[in-house]
Amino acid sequence: MILCLHGGLSPYVVYLDHIRTIDRVMEIPQQGPLCDLTWSDPDATVEEFESSPRGSGYRFGHKVVEKFMHVNGIKQIVRSHQLVEKGYEYVFPDKSLLTVWSAPNYCYRCGNIASVLTLEENMAKTFHLFASVSDSSKIIPYKNIVPYFL
Repeated sequence: MILCLHGGLSPYVVYLDHIRTIDRVMEIPQQGPLCDLTWSDPDATVEEFESSPRGSGYRFGHKVVEKFMHVNGIKQIVRSHQLVEKGYEYVFPDKSLLTVWSAPNYCYRCGNIASVLTLEENMAKTFHLFASVSDSSKIIPYKNIVPYFL
């Protein structure tokens, strides 16, 4: 089983059933499990949970991922919240956590590649990489607009 989420893990979520009980029909709060699942980031330089410099969520290390995956029978975590230059990146050497980033040239200034991940039934992964389209090659279709004042 692969867990896909936007951000990362939370110290308040030990079991997948905890995620199922979260009321998600709301604005994302400033703290708590929903906030953490949305805004937390993995960090190979930390072991457990640490406060995030972003101001919301946590930074979490490989020990956190390893424990969560073992307790919940997960083979891998795939998330997307963090820019990665080459479109995707395995955060830890054991490839337990994968970041997939799908916005090329983020904010029109980062110059990064983007990717989309395809998972096959046998869990084989294919990464589709793409770059942004240069402004000079964008084609804006002509719209036949009816004049407001006839």
